[in-house]
Amino acid sequence: MRKVGMITIGQAPRQDIAPIVEKHLAGRAELVQAGVLDQMTKAEIANKLAPTAGDYVLTSRLTSGESVVLSRERIQPILQQKIADMERSGIRNILLLCTGVFPGLRAEQAFLLEPDRIIPPMAAIMAKGRRLGVLVPLAEQVEALREKYAPHGLEPIFAVVSPFALDRAAYQAAIEPLKDKVDVLLMDCMGYTEEARELVSELTGLPVVLSSAFMAKLIAEWCS
Repeated sequence: MRKVGMITIGQAPRQDIAPIVEKHLAGRAELVQAGVLDQMTKAEIANKLAPTAGDYVLTSRLTSGESVVLSRERIQPILQQKIADMERSGIRNILLLCTGVFPGLRAEQAFLLEPDRIIPPMAAIMAKGRRLGVLVPLAEQVEALREKYAPHGLEPIFAVVSPFALDRAAYQAAIEPLKDKVDVLLMDCMGYTEEARELVSELTGLPVVLSSAFMAKLIAEWCS
């Protein structure tokens, strides 16, 4: 059976997200996971990879279930090495488990599926004539995300809620300001789960697109 690589900017295995991907890969490919932060302690991560002023801010999950905040500029060289390692192992299809923008990321032989190249134009098609709401993990990410969507003619309304704790009250508070202001919602982080999508759908009554499920379906089709 062919293999599909999945690289998280946190630690692998991602037991929260892997089932979403494996559901769509069933019978088509075996999922192989790797993480930028594998074998690193939380203290090491904070000392070496935490963002400083002006950095592009990201967040991800450790195998302990804890979340960490990261600098794109500091993790990108490690991420690039993880891609190279997967290629050397013979993997020819790699999914990046992050919706952040990574300029210049590359694969020499593998097909590298980068969500930031796919989700914004998809959202533009989906939201045509509709008001788009976008859920993100951190308030610090909002301005950078405006820049990600602007080239596609989108001006989303953003709400902030952590993908790493399914807290009904927190989700309710986050989406309350969006009431009557959006027609469709996008969960712009690969850390949001199917359970979170179902909760948001229940609380809003709106169509909700889960980035991880969308990308899982896409790479499964590529491997068919």
